[in-house]
This record gives sequence, structure tokens and C-alpha cells, in this order.
Amino acid sequence: MATTQAYLQTHQDRFLDELKAFLRIPSVSTAPQYAEDVRRAAKFVQQKLLQAGADRAELLETVGYPLVYAEKMVNSQLPTVLFYGHYDVQPADPYDLWDQPPFEPII
Repeated sequence: MATTQAYLQTHQDRFLDELKAFLRIPSVSTAPQYAEDVRRAAKFVQQKLLQAGADRAELLETVGYPLVYAEKMVNSQLPTVLFYGHYDVQPADPYDLWDQPPFEPII
């Protein structure tokens, strides 16, 4: 556990920078003007999964936006674990109610 915490602390700035880069992508899937941003968010997730050690990560095209599918085989004798998440976001309207720009993360 100490090794994990030391790793997290050592790389905290990089992790935060990567998270902020992801949060800056306005991947609003309900608004057609953000279609390229949604695709960019999918590619971002795909790339980060590969960098994290996934054996493969691909975009699976759908009628709408692509799914991101990745897998990492550690041992075929171990149970399978599935993670599911969204890479798209809700619309930020009305913008005038925001204290800060909605796609500019702050700490």
C-alpha cells in the first residue's frame, strides 16, 4: 500500500493534468455541434487505456457515437472484471449561471 501511495503522490501532477485535459473536452453528445469533441473524447479515453497498459483498445462505431472497448488479460484463469462508464457529458446551458467556464476545470 505504501508503494501505491508513493506512486500516486509522485505522479499526482501528471494525473491531474491528464484529468483536466479530459475535462476540457466539451463532449456534449446531445448537441450536434459537439460531434467532433465527443469523438475526440473517445479517442482520448482509448489512448489513455493503451498508455495504462491495455492489451488493446479500440473505437467501436455505432449509429451514434463510438464505444470505447479495451481489454487487459492478466490471467485467463482469473475472473473477468468489467468497467463501464460514460465519456460524454450533459449540456452546460445556461452558461450565464456558471461562476467559471464549464469546460475549464479548477481546483
